[in-house]
Amino acid sequence: MLTLHFAPNSRAGRIVWLLEELGLPYEINKMAFHPRDLKSDAHRARHPMGRVPVLDDDDVRLYESGAIVEYILERHKNGGLKPPVDSPLFPQYLQWFHYCEGMVMPPVNTIVVQTVLLPPERRDETALGQAQRLLGKALAPVDEALAGKDYLIGDFSAADIMLGHACFMSNRLGCVSDEMPNLKAYVERIAERPAFKTAIEMA
Repeated sequence: MLTLHFAPNSRAGRIVWLLEELGLPYEINKMAFHPRDLKSDAHRARHPMGRVPVLDDDDVRLYESGAIVEYILERHKNGGLKPPVDSPLFPQYLQWFHYCEGMVMPPVNTIVVQTVLLPPERRDETALGQAQRLLGKALAPVDEALAGKDYLIGDFSAADIMLGHACFMSNRLGCVSDEMPNLKAYVERIAERPAFKTAIEMA
């Protein structure tokens, strides 16, 4: 049985979403997004940094959401939700799958720190403004890529699990402007998927 160690409002939501899309059975160890749970000795034994998600699959333990997504697809769904390696869409799929953590999530992380995690007296408006501008620049190519498409490579894929979740969170932070109509529509489309609703409701 797959066991997902989960905390709300984190990248662990991606894994719930994926498992629900694939219809795979799993168990959840739900923790508070708080140091008393995430930095506990029990959880640090799972993840040295005390973060989520962590996936247990019998004697296999993995952290890093992208690695977990790829593992689940290969070990439990025979490569589902991604194009074949020889497909002309495969390079595009890989690009958007990894664009999430390379380009979108670094400024998202800074914005969350500066608006949610730090107390008001420790927040840095300059750092916040820089991150918001950088996120806007990172999202612009995604908006362009979605022109005339429902999803990043046409059909729904694991690239949407990765980058779509980040786009949803960016929108929730108020960083998807009305000047990005394709991205706005994409976020709304994602939010209507039943599997996504299950993942978000766990928050």
